[in-house]
Amino acid sequence: MAYSTDNSISYLAKCPSGLEEILAGELEALGALNIELLNRAVAFQGDKKLMYEANYRCRTALRILVPVTKFSIATEDDLYTSAKAIRWEDYFGTGNTFAIDTTLSASLFTHSQYVSLRVKDAIADRFREKTGIRPSVDIENPDFRISIHMYQNEVTVSFDSSGSSLHKRGYHVSNAEAPLSEVLAAGMILLSGWNGQSNFIDPMCGSGTLLIEAAMIALNLPAGQFRDEYGFMNWKNFDADLWEQVQNEAIEEQRDFDYIIQGSDISERNLRSAMANLKQARLHKDIELKVSAFQDMVPPEGGGVMITNPPYGERIKVDDIIQLYRDLGDALKRHYTGYQAWVISSDFRAVKMIGLRPMKKYTLFNGPLECRFAGFDLYEGSKRARYRTGENDLS
Repeated sequence: MAYSTDNSISYLAKCPSGLEEILAGELEALGALNIELLNRAVAFQGDKKLMYEANYRCRTALRILVPVTKFSIATEDDLYTSAKAIRWEDYFGTGNTFAIDTTLSASLFTHSQYVSLRVKDAIADRFREKTGIRPSVDIENPDFRISIHMYQNEVTVSFDSSGSSLHKRGYHVSNAEAPLSEVLAAGMILLSGWNGQSNFIDPMCGSGTLLIEAAMIALNLPAGQFRDEYGFMNWKNFDADLWEQVQNEAIEEQRDFDYIIQGSDISERNLRSAMANLKQARLHKDIELKVSAFQDMVPPEGGGVMITNPPYGERIKVDDIIQLYRDLGDALKRHYTGYQAWVISSDFRAVKMIGLRPMKKYTLFNGPLECRFAGFDLYEGSKRARYRTGENDLS
């Protein structure tokens, strides 16, 4: 149950597809127990403090859910009856607003909004019978968010401890075209293996999301450093002292960074957006920005990691997407010796035009777009062997 005080509370952390193992590693580092990888989610166990920490620290989590109860249904009436039987008054009151998010998988229902409506009616009717007053629904910013997941005839009811999605870090005040999600950006950096012990470069940085997430990793700032609200703050069992302890411990674990984080973009407008976000995150003194085409960008000496999100030809139209990726490959070969380079793209054919054999590749999703996240070694040595194009299989 949601208000157990021992170490056996069950949780479910949701994440983008392809980042399950990264999120599991983050949770393990926080002390989570009985970790289980699922599809776009990680199940785990721990105490209330761990739930606070997972919300505050995990870079690749979208939401931290607390499963409260499960039940089976055979008819639509069963859904209403079982939902109404839950003691909702133990968790929130008539003065609180609530909202319901529903996901369906092979369910007897076909419309998630209808399920949300039936559960909403059950909650309202229970409160009306118990108190004579029903709480109000607030879809945009509820005090209490309820998650309903239906698989076939099995219904899981969970409380959303995060509130709004955890990708909303609190530093994004300005967007360039086709911005990356903060959670995806952090996941890409962690998949690359970069840990703040070398230089970090993004030569097509847009609004600066990869740069900011890299700086937060390098300085060991928690993902929620710039966020003020979480769903659990509105729960009856919110422990303000424990929450303060979690924040103070994170402050104590911050560290210095001795390398360079550098971004460039050909668009001055994009760089203005990036600078606005850097200032909001108070990281403008830790990150260098330059107006430059990626072909002309020369990274700092000493090696490191380059990660970038070039145009895919989807939301950003490029006259010759193939030539752009060929130019990117040429720039990597000319300027990035000693670096690892990582590129994400939904245009698999264009990525092959980089002309480098990937050392690793992952399938990720940028919104609805299936993408390849490909990494290339650019170390000194036999370039003929490393740069052959015939084996650049990104299918």
